[in-house]
Amino acid sequence: MKITVSELIVRYLERLGVEVIFGMPGAHVLPIYDQLRDSKVKTVLVKHEQGAAFMAGGYARVSHQQGEDKIAACIATAGPGATNLVTGIANAYAERLPVLIITGETSTYIFGKGGLQESSGEGGAIDQGVLFSSITRYHKLIERTDYLGQVLNQATRALFSREPGPVLLSIPYNVQKEMVDADVLDHLHLQVSTPRQAVPAAAHDGSLSELAELIQAAKYPVIIAGYGCIKAGARELVAALSQTLNIPVASSLKAKGVVSEGSTLSLGCLGVTSNGQAYRYIVEHADLVVFLGAGFNERTSYLWDKKLLAGKKVAQVDRDAGQLGKVFKADVAIHGDIREVLTALLTTLEGSERGSLDKLDDHRESESQPLAEAAAAQRAKFRLMEAFYSGLARRFPHDALIFDDNIVFAQSFFDVSDANHYFPNSGISSLGHAIPAAIGAHFFAPGAPTFAILGDGGFQMCCMEIMTAVNYNIPLNVVVINNATMGLIRKNQFQLYGERYIDCDFVNPDFALLAQSFGIQHHRIETEAELDALFANADLTGVINLIEILLDKNAFPAYLSAR
Repeated sequence: MKITVSELIVRYLERLGVEVIFGMPGAHVLPIYDQLRDSKVKTVLVKHEQGAAFMAGGYARVSHQQGEDKIAACIATAGPGATNLVTGIANAYAERLPVLIITGETSTYIFGKGGLQESSGEGGAIDQGVLFSSITRYHKLIERTDYLGQVLNQATRALFSREPGPVLLSIPYNVQKEMVDADVLDHLHLQVSTPRQAVPAAAHDGSLSELAELIQAAKYPVIIAGYGCIKAGARELVAALSQTLNIPVASSLKAKGVVSEGSTLSLGCLGVTSNGQAYRYIVEHADLVVFLGAGFNERTSYLWDKKLLAGKKVAQVDRDAGQLGKVFKADVAIHGDIREVLTALLTTLEGSERGSLDKLDDHRESESQPLAEAAAAQRAKFRLMEAFYSGLARRFPHDALIFDDNIVFAQSFFDVSDANHYFPNSGISSLGHAIPAAIGAHFFAPGAPTFAILGDGGFQMCCMEIMTAVNYNIPLNVVVINNATMGLIRKNQFQLYGERYIDCDFVNPDFALLAQSFGIQHHRIETEAELDALFANADLTGVINLIEILLDKNAFPAYLSAR
């Protein structure tokens, strides 16, 4: 049976298990949109194509954190439609998220002739493929149908690989309308439901025994758990290793909540913008540091501070061989699936003596007077932010989705439970991410209380997508930190440039009127009493709220940014 290429692409989406596609129609993708009209794939009309890419990323992140590994998708027209996707796709690439991108292109017979929005790379036109080449795992301009099956197979392999990433298929308008055999899809190597691939632990018996010996010999070991633990579905195994042997756990920013941060063995988040508790314990007491799926990037490593690892044994487990030895030399390095390695390690260590927690107890009780005073001063400056995160943890101890573009306050003040889902703005750390990412997440987990937390500068890069939430009746809590400045920039100019402020301050809109124009609820928070009332009385699960928390623009976090 013959069908159009546009219908084949839609059937391909269905075969991949794509449930929703985020985007904006344009003339060069209308044949595909026409086929989507009768498809079970839900279309979501965004306000800007960048929002579509971030929504797809948010959908994929929640799916992968919850172990379902769904393919996300977005669609845009040629030229500006595609170029507007770039930042969101770059973020998905950095996050290794399987996002399928469908873009249109002018018809092949006008390539090089200056067609409207042409991006074929011919005749001086921009080259869309080159533009996406460094932020996709696979990209292809499909100029003919005779190799379409091969292209879809390559795309599928990239989407379902051990280290997935975005895939771009750019299809000229006339090619979308050509006829092809429907049985092309029957020859695809589709892996619609792939269990997470694991490296058998038996392959690492030698290294496992060495790691077990290091742990048994250490008096004060510490686990640094990264996002690889969550990605591998190994949260409960990290907790089991910690509790079985009394090993404290610090997490990377992206892995906040890998073990409940309210537990006695949690050191909280390790990172330059954190409260420093994990850093001080590791530097002062640890004799063994065990990295589990943690890349030890700039944030986690305090700009690769040598004191963190000095005089200590170091072990590293990661499924990505490229991370092993990337920024430090480990005494034991294991390339393997973290879940499988920890399962075998727990068996090996069964019956081992529990370690001592005397240093941990002393550490928490004996914080020096200057440090205690500095911490108290920080809390006083940001009392509303601390109270907000405390209230959030109490009101939503499980099942909440929190997308956080600010990260600085959450890293110090938010105790994430192992039953919640915290998504910091990692990847390329783009402003304008939280709101569309949270909307995308809703389409995977529609019943979850959802928060998008961001500064007022970032808010104005993506606030138009609130209308997407309105249009699709998506409950969402947008929390805007209102200090009328680009906080990080102003802080750097204060700390490093002698208070020579430039292009950091601005005037905000009236958020109450803005919320009214969107037809959503508005809450202005200036006191802790108003925060208490918000958590006690506001509907934070069934409507859209714009929550404005006021902050002094001259209240700066104490950490020093990279010079």
